[in-house]
Amino acid sequence: MNAELLAALADVQDPEMPVNIVDLGLVYGVERVGPRVKVTLTLTAMGCPGADFILEDIRQRLLREPGVEQVEIDIVWDPPWTAARITQEGRDALEMWGLAV
Repeated sequence: MNAELLAALADVQDPEMPVNIVDLGLVYGVERVGPRVKVTLTLTAMGCPGADFILEDIRQRLLREPGVEQVEIDIVWDPPWTAARITQEGRDALEMWGLAV
């Protein structure tokens, strides 16, 4: 997993929760090969109403990174997302907003 690109993805917020997609545990992988970046992620639910926003925000954020010219996003459902994937920072943010995990 590319640490710099993962840090950039922490700028992408879930539109329905006050937590970024990294701390939510949605990002399963991010790799760079030359100017191309491949992101493997899941969503909290198959019918996620914020999916289009998240995908566009991922593309836009990564295209601002030096040398990134192409972003490929692969949505996977295995392994399925669970609340156990949320980082402590994500849990703290949800608690601050009065949301239980």
